[in-house]
Amino acid sequence: MSAVSDLLTDYQHVIDDIRLVTGDNGAFEVVVDGELVYSKHATGRHAEPGEVLGIFRDILGADIPVYADQ
Repeated sequence: MSAVSDLLTDYQHVIDDIRLVTGDNGAFEVVVDGELVYSKHATGRHAEPGEVLGIFRDILGADIPVYADQ
C-alpha cells in the first residue's frame, strides 16, 4: 500500500481515481485516472520503494507541484 500512500500524499490534488487491481499469482496493477502506472504482471517483479511514485511523476510532468508545495 506504500505506492498508493505515496501517490495520495504527493498528488491528491490531481488524482480523481486510484485503483489497485489484483490478479493471479500475486500480480497487481496500479491505475490512476484510468491510466496504467505500474504492472507487476508486465515487469515480473514488485515495484521498488518509490518506483510507482517516480513513474507517476514522469507521466504528470515537472510542472505539477506536489501537494505540500502548493
